[in-house]
Amino acid sequence: MIPSLSSITSRLRFRQLSLLVALEECGSLHRAAERLGMTQPGLTKALREIESTFGAELFVRTQQGVRPNELGLCLIRHARLMDADLEHLREEMNGVLRGSGGRVAVGAITGALHSVLVAAVSELRRTQPALSIEIRESTSLELLNAINEGRLDVAVGRTTVSSNVEQFDYEELMDEAVAVAVGTRHALAKARRVTLAQLARCRWVFYPGNMPLRKLLEREFREAGLELPPYPIETSSSLATMLMLKEDPHLVALMSSATMEFCEEHGIARRLPLAIGSRHEPFGIVTRRGARLTPAAAMLVQCLRRAAGQPQPAG
Repeated sequence: MIPSLSSITSRLRFRQLSLLVALEECGSLHRAAERLGMTQPGLTKALREIESTFGAELFVRTQQGVRPNELGLCLIRHARLMDADLEHLREEMNGVLRGSGGRVAVGAITGALHSVLVAAVSELRRTQPALSIEIRESTSLELLNAINEGRLDVAVGRTTVSSNVEQFDYEELMDEAVAVAVGTRHALAKARRVTLAQLARCRWVFYPGNMPLRKLLEREFREAGLELPPYPIETSSSLATMLMLKEDPHLVALMSSATMEFCEEHGIARRLPLAIGSRHEPFGIVTRRGARLTPAAAMLVQCLRRAAGQPQPAG
């Protein structure tokens, strides 16, 4: 049985939480001890003290090193969250002392980056010029992991890709329209009418199989009674997709309409006259369930709502 909260808080030290994180990342007592500037016997003793505090083993010892068990992974996740909360506290206090806004870390899927995040960050910078902002572009699943580990304050994406939806607070922002794109030198780049059957014979750039845009495309081909084009290039990188379309005049890709507008504006790709009937899943603001946002993160959320044309909550 896990000891009481009062027992844990009276015995646990922040230094010990850093030790657990180092052990997971290094995978061995020797390498973790080197990183922390400790001896291996000292680290072993410290790990035993932590396991004694929780009344359970947290790591599995093997010939290859150590790896956290299920309890260990749970504790390490919360250790990272506590470390992130302390870093947020430090940044906020620094901001108060400097008379500036502190720091905020935000992530977004590609479509949200083009459609709302850039505008929201620009507005935030105008009102808080001394604010330090970290922006990360990634898939929804990777953004959720970063939220869970305390590495991001806010993400703009989808929570449905997670098997632990209950760990997040989600506020829908907007629907995401999609477009079919080709490079400017593609044979269909100036066509007035295009069918999905024509595109089934083309080479494609696909999103990986677990991503919403890939599932949407698979559904579109299936409902049209067509096989998904074989031998695709698979990437979740919008930049890689743009570069491949620009380089290879035979490729086709599905992307968000916001990304498509960017490509057209800069002469990277052309939108094909083909409507996608399947509805794409909306995206929204994601935060850790029950987490108290820093003032900077709360301001960013307000800017995101305005960029998406959403009403601000009363009060």
